[in-house]
This record gives sequence, structure tokens and C-alpha cells, in this order.
Amino acid sequence: MSIDVRPSPDAAKYLATDQLVWFGEVTEADAEHLRLGLPEDQRFVVDLPDGPDDLHSGIYGVRPMELVLPGGDLVPIAGLTWVGVHPDARRRGVLTAMITDHLARTHDAGVAISALHASEASIYGRFGYGLAVLTHQVDLGRGTTFTAPHLEDEVAGITTQLATMAAPGVRERMRACQLAVAADFPGTIIGTADFFALLARETPEELRDKEPRRILFARRDGEDVGFVGLRRSHKWDNARPSGTVTVGSFCGGPAARLALARRVVDLDLMGSTKLENVGADDPLLAWVGGPRGTGDLKTWDSTWIRLVDLEAAWALRHYEEDCDVVVQVEDRHAPWNAGRWRLTASSGSGSASRTDAPADVTLDVAVLGAGYLGRPVGGLLRAGLVVEHLPGTYAGLARALRTSLAPEPSIGF
Repeated sequence: MSIDVRPSPDAAKYLATDQLVWFGEVTEADAEHLRLGLPEDQRFVVDLPDGPDDLHSGIYGVRPMELVLPGGDLVPIAGLTWVGVHPDARRRGVLTAMITDHLARTHDAGVAISALHASEASIYGRFGYGLAVLTHQVDLGRGTTFTAPHLEDEVAGITTQLATMAAPGVRERMRACQLAVAADFPGTIIGTADFFALLARETPEELRDKEPRRILFARRDGEDVGFVGLRRSHKWDNARPSGTVTVGSFCGGPAARLALARRVVDLDLMGSTKLENVGADDPLLAWVGGPRGTGDLKTWDSTWIRLVDLEAAWALRHYEEDCDVVVQVEDRHAPWNAGRWRLTASSGSGSASRTDAPADVTLDVAVLGAGYLGRPVGGLLRAGLVVEHLPGTYAGLARALRTSLAPEPSIGF
């Protein structure tokens, strides 16, 4: 059965479907969340012939965003989000139809890359998305010591300033700061001004017994050089303050991050700090002496990357090592990518071209997505996710994809 995917004609019906799929509290602010979160022309729906009249069988949306690639270039991407299938329409091909539609629309728009945060880790690999970025959740005690002797002179010139995210001008400062430093942190995803407005919007329902989201800025010579979001929660234990400060993604260079980290672990009335989005190579782990210098450390998936246009995407990023490999690419959902490609990298630049030469390697397009931002993927051969026809060639490809530092985790979208 062919499943038709079309632009959403009814914002209220689209929103009601999302509310059923995600079964959260329904509030009057949800419509504003949709308005800020998704442009009207980036909302898409499926209606099965025997589906409900008042809701859609499936929905998805796309946020126009920008991604920092290895080498520092900022490129447009399609941020796939608001994906949902009506509970009565599961296992009927709705999700497959929507993802296939998304890839075709993205390709037609000339956008080479799609990205997402996965609600369930087992879903998106089969559609060609590769797990490209890992993130750590790190717990630290009050007054944790950070040791970085070669940064101290630079940190001495940095001050920190607390602001409320919803206050006038704060979200504009955040976006400007992120744009200014992003080139040094491949993997960073930057949203539009509306996306930052969405992040700053908090309803009374969301704020029950919670502090409004604060932003701690790092400043040097009167200019913002970094920031981090935080929220404190009260707790008293045996008449002693033992609250927790929950901290979001750090933005800024190493000195700015160090100044911010020292401030967030030493806030009054707090007993512990939970850092929710620390990159695999974030210097914070080195500053505390490694994983055992934390109270707890958990690892999660962050950004998943899908090469929508393999030829264009391969040429966009910088490569730290050369390679010349013929790859048989499997891609069921974007057939224009499928087939045999000669993937080369030389003096930092990459090129992908069609070839009839025998394949050195066979792999799914998801493998290239997983390594696209620099995360090591050499182990996928041992894992049985890659077939190597000429020994050693996949190792060369994996080395070319890899960057000296792991990619930066992105904020959820």
C-alpha cells in the first residue's frame, strides 16, 4: 500500500496528534511551542484511509538548523523532530513513509545532511542514521577541584555573570556567543532565533516548584566568551543545605568553560552538581582527574547524522588524513546514494565520485553518518557492520573520518 505524506493543513490537528503520541500534560502554551519550534512549511502528516478523523496517523517536522563540521565550516542541516505515529497506526509503514519522504524533500532542497536526537536508540539506524556523537552525564560534589595549570592566566581575566534566560536580550547574547565560538567545536548545532526563543519560553506548568532557567555567562573585557544554562533545586538533609544544580551544555573555549565549571560547583545552598551534556573529549574530565574524579558518569547517545546527499556531504568537511577507498554503499531509503563510490581525501579536502572499480569495502550509509563528525568508527568492522574486501582499506577510511578530538554533543531539538 502506498502511503501519502503531505504538508500539514491544520496546525491544531497536528498539535493534537503530537499530544497523543507523547502523552504529556496538555497546556494552552503548546500552540506557541509549535509556532516557535517548527515553520509552517516544515510540518508533514500521514492520514491512513482507515485512520482517525480527528487526528493524523503520523506526523513529523523539520527545524532548519546549522551544524559545525570538522574544519570549522557551518552548514545548513535538516533537524528532524516532532516524529510521531498514532498508537493505532504502528507497524503499518507510516514511519518508513515519513522518513523516506523527509529524505526526498531534504535532497530536493539541496540540503546534504539530516540530524536528530533519537527517542529510542533502536529506531533510526535502519533508516541510515548513524550515531555520530556521544555525551556524558556527570555528577560532581560541592567544591570539586578542577586542575588546569596552563589555563590559569587566561581564566584570571574572565568574570561570570548570572542572568535569567527569559530576560530581554539574553537569548540573543547566547546565540551570538555560540556563533562566535562554534568553529572550534565541530558537532555543535545552532538553531534559529525562534529556536532560542523556544528554549527561553517556560510556562507555569513547566515551572511548578522549579527555578526559572538561568544562564551563567563567562565574560572577558566586557564581551561574552561562553555560557551555560542551569537550574537549582532545594533540598535540606539533617538541617543542612544539599540542593542540586542541574547544568546544560557548555559553550565557550577551555578557559571560559573552566571559569563556568568552577562557579557552578560552588553555588550557595547546593550540595551537588549534575552536568547533563559533557562531550567525550570535554576537558572537564581531565580537570577532575578522570572518570573516578566524578561522583557518577553515564554515557548516552547525542546527535545522529544522516548523509542525505553522500557526494555533497563528503566534500563539505575537512579531513585530517588522506584516503582513497572504493566503497559499495547500501542505502534503501535514499537510492541516489546507493552504489559504488570512490571516496578520497587529500590535503584536507574530500571528493566522492561514481566508479566501476571493484569495491574495497561494503557498508551501510549509516556507517558514514556515524563517522562523519569525527567519532571513531574503526571498530564497526570488528562488530560485523562493515565488510572489507581488501584488507586494511576500511582502517584507512576510518582514520580519514576520525578527528583528533571527539565531536561536541548538541542540545536536544
